[in-house]
Amino acid sequence: MSFIEVIEYEMAEGRLKEVYEEILQKRGAIAEVHKIQSLNPESIIHHMELYLGIMFGKSPLRRYQREMVAVIVSVNNQCEYCQVHHGTALNHFWKDEQKVQQLRDDYTKVTLSEVDLLLCDLAKNLTLHPGQADEAALEPLKKAGLEDRAILDATLVIAYFNFVNRIVMGLGVRLENHQGEGFKYD
Repeated sequence: MSFIEVIEYEMAEGRLKEVYEEILQKRGAIAEVHKIQSLNPESIIHHMELYLGIMFGKSPLRRYQREMVAVIVSVNNQCEYCQVHHGTALNHFWKDEQKVQQLRDDYTKVTLSEVDLLLCDLAKNLTLHPGQADEAALEPLKKAGLEDRAILDATLVIAYFNFVNRIVMGLGVRLENHQGEGFKYD
């Protein structure tokens, strides 16, 4: 049970009902992270616009890379909800549940490309030590061939999931019975 009041889909009226219907159309299901904002329907709209832009918008980062970064941020924040949701999304691309679980357990022991490993390092370091960020930390990414736009997009994913992890954990969002299944990933 969450720490604050939540209006379920069946009880929604007016603007909230419209917002829930739009989420169902775009994402295929309504996540608890959306319902936790049900007392402020406009925040759900803004949240979804940000999420869809960062995670599904045009980017030099591939979709699996954004999901992988989301998992690493969530692991480092100990946000089980987002680990499960975005681990499921990542598995949609990797099609290897064991590899996803290994990523959650210790990404340094997973066979990843140099760029993917560096993205995971960035996600971990920026999540755990944001005050230590400096230009030198980005040099390995640039040397590995990532352009500034890709680095920006990775940083946006990292910042977004630090934001969402705090909503989830701070308001007691619980994992759905469907364990993050049933959403549109492409």
